[in-house]
Amino acid sequence: MAPVSYMMSRVRRRFFLPGLLLLTSLSPLPAAPAVDAVSDSIAVLQAARPGGSGSVANQQAAAVLVQHGEAAVLPILNAFRQASPVGANWLRNAFEQIDADLTAANKPLSAKVLEGFIADTGNSPTARRLAYESLRRQDPEVEGRLIPGLLLDPSPEFRRDAVSLLITAAAAAEGPVAVEMYRKAFSGAVHEDQVKLISEALRKAGETVDISRHFGFVSSWMIAGPFDNRDEKGFAVAYAPETEIASGGPDLSHEYDGMDARKVSWKPIETTDDFGVVDIAKQIENYKGSAMYATAVWTSSAAQTLQVRLGTPNAWKLWVNGKLVFEREEYHRSSQMDQYAVPISLQAGRNSIALKICQNEQTQDWAQKYQYQLRICDTTGAGVLPAAATAAVQTSGEVK
Repeated sequence: MAPVSYMMSRVRRRFFLPGLLLLTSLSPLPAAPAVDAVSDSIAVLQAARPGGSGSVANQQAAAVLVQHGEAAVLPILNAFRQASPVGANWLRNAFEQIDADLTAANKPLSAKVLEGFIADTGNSPTARRLAYESLRRQDPEVEGRLIPGLLLDPSPEFRRDAVSLLITAAAAAEGPVAVEMYRKAFSGAVHEDQVKLISEALRKAGETVDISRHFGFVSSWMIAGPFDNRDEKGFAVAYAPETEIASGGPDLSHEYDGMDARKVSWKPIETTDDFGVVDIAKQIENYKGSAMYATAVWTSSAAQTLQVRLGTPNAWKLWVNGKLVFEREEYHRSSQMDQYAVPISLQAGRNSIALKICQNEQTQDWAQKYQYQLRICDTTGAGVLPAAATAAVQTSGEVK
């Protein structure tokens, strides 16, 4: 099963591991050739795991890097690409300790080296950001020099900065000039708050903005149900549509025995919501204690790895081309755009996407939402559209 991440609001987090507070107080390690000492220490930190295992070795490795100062900077930054999450935290702190020590000694890191590292978009986004923050501390003008060129950068954080500069400039401009700036900002925006702000400004100027298309939301589906989920027992039950999905795709002409002996079949459902919300409770009915199946076809121009980003307050399962790629049995936790991110492998041509969405029987006002929103995007959060996408709604649920 593919890993899933929980998408959260953009808040900068710094992780300071207790062991790293001892960096300057550790006894020096036996002398070793500089290159070997740095590379060996980096290998230790790259493999760091949670739970405190190997913490002494991690402390010693970090201390070695700090002792080597600027000579360890590029190796540290390059090491982020293959570091574990815990290892990245150790590397970050080692870098920041070196940076602070050199700044205090009035010997800041080489601006040329940092700028070159930032310019290489193949480097780790986290490491590139560390390099940028260091460079900005010694050269406040770097923002105006570098950030405007990062509007379509692989790093969502750099894109956000570039979009922010354009929004500020557009707000100070008027007429066609302002519209052009907002349009340019929109092209690189991958964060919900910025897209909303830009869209509002453009719509006030009389411009047409397609937020759903911009983010890559899937808006046309075929949906079947309800099936029984009373007492939350239906999540684990493979009803007939689920069996068909797991076998390569449902037969959209089939009729099934649904909840309370009612006959159910596949029906088209489409959303015009800016953020792709398919509201089962409002568009169909809020069947309490039920499960619904939804499916769509997404045509890919090539074999590629992208992300499904999903938002729902309900329990859910996700299949891609008949393979269950993730599931989560939790009700009414919250619902927001990009709440979950699941890497998916798509084949060239037709790809089947299917969901199972389950509602329970809670009666509180806050437990009445029965909905989902799903989009296809790259790792930056930029929406990706199906090949030869059109606005036509196909009765088969296919977006061609």
